[in-house]
Amino acid sequence: MEPIKKLLIVSHAPSPNTLTLRDAVAQGAGHEDIENVEVTVLAPLDAGPDDVLACDAIILGTTENLGYMSGALKDFFDRSYYPCLEKTQGLPFAFYIRAGHDGTGTRRAIESITTGLRWKLIQEPLMCRGEYQDEFEEQCRELGMYVAASLDAGLA
Repeated sequence: MEPIKKLLIVSHAPSPNTLTLRDAVAQGAGHEDIENVEVTVLAPLDAGPDDVLACDAIILGTTENLGYMSGALKDFFDRSYYPCLEKTQGLPFAFYIRAGHDGTGTRRAIESITTGLRWKLIQEPLMCRGEYQDEFEEQCRELGMYVAASLDAGLA
């Protein structure tokens, strides 16, 4: 039997819509065909360096706040950056942004921090832009499933 891999989802979900997106990512990651992946979902203020050090891959989720990531996700990075810097290089990750506008500044900020951490982006960032659309849920479900399946198959 293969060892269980750990997928951490750290997502800021301050509204019913963003909570639905976070749950869709978790549903996709927990797809019945994915056998050897354990999924943990935490809010950014509840997650920290120990959680990152214990995972095999991570999915980040945030809202776009004033052209930047949420303060909660930034706080997560502030607390986790240096404890993880030398220990998580190459960590497979993906992220999604619920952007009321274009999400460019948010994406740039996340990419800047994760480049410094030397994490490995394994999926093009998912940008859920503009007015809320039901299709965002399926896109988030697919993101979770893709990352978990990659991890399960040893590709991530």
